[in-house]
Amino acid sequence: MNAMLRKESSGAPPGGAPVENSSSAGLTLHSRELFRQGAVVQIRHQGQTYQLRLTRQDKLILTK
Repeated sequence: MNAMLRKESSGAPPGGAPVENSSSAGLTLHSRELFRQGAVVQIRHQGQTYQLRLTRQDKLILTK
């Protein structure tokens, strides 16, 4: 990725994973940081809870 477009943060925000910011792509979170505690991440969106799972084949599955 072009170094001018990607600007890495200086570390993790309180309670969060390290992020990258790009003016054209928005927020980028690294899956290795999201899944450092296990293979499932809970995501809250508009009052609903979704699960993002990391499979044994290293694929991502999002379910409601």
